[in-house]
Amino acid sequence: MTTPTDNLEAAIVAAGATKAPRITPADIEDNIASEHYFTGADGVLGAAGGHLPRAPALELQLLTFCVLVLRNGFTVTGQSACASPENFNFDIGRRIARENAIASIWPLMGYELRSKLASA
Repeated sequence: MTTPTDNLEAAIVAAGATKAPRITPADIEDNIASEHYFTGADGVLGAAGGHLPRAPALELQLLTFCVLVLRNGFTVTGQSACASPENFNFDIGRRIARENAIASIWPLMGYELRSKLASA
């Protein structure tokens, strides 16, 4: 499946904007050491040691988190929330949460690259 990032990367390459060092989607993916997903309900259950007097609220089951651990040990997070319980799909929630976490990696790696270029 083609993503907006894939389309943007193709446009960058087509425009010839690849002459200098830059961060690519492959660089982002290569920088991810591990990824972890859970719902708000999973988080509440985990925080309570798995023992609650009643099940977590439905709203917490519609909130999906993604935690990406980067190669240097830094973590970034993303989340997605579904407004209508009837539309909730865990796989789609994971995908959106991951895309949101990935979005926070771009400026971090851009800053790192700019620092390297400035010191060269």
